[in-house]
Amino acid sequence: QVQLVESGGGLVQPGGSLRLSCAASGSIFTINRMGWYRQAPGKQRELVAFITGSGNTNYADSVQGRFTISRDNAKNTVFLQMSSLKFEDTAVYYCYAVLKTTGATASYTDWGQGTQVTVSS
Repeated sequence: QVQLVESGGGLVQPGGSLRLSCAASGSIFTINRMGWYRQAPGKQRELVAFITGSGNTNYADSVQGRFTISRDNAKNTVFLQMSSLKFEDTAVYYCYAVLKTTGATASYTDWGQGTQVTVSS
């Protein structure tokens, strides 16, 4: 069993910053890609950013230059530093990990439960 537990969401004013964390635990053999999606009310879930096992990153155009993704491989944790937040960043943020459990032959994608980020004045 694997769990992804997110933390760090909350209410912030426009222009402010938040840092999200997502820690994976359980019978993990290896984690390849980790990242974040978000879903705003009435909208489809969209990819925010991801980071590979070797540290390569990719960002949505809407957050490029404002958000920074990083990871601590020793702790199976991924972070999302969000700065210069805008109203349109309001959403539930979900972390995910493409991983392989101990003894498994194939990787799969696991998800966190989501954390609310609200940007409001």
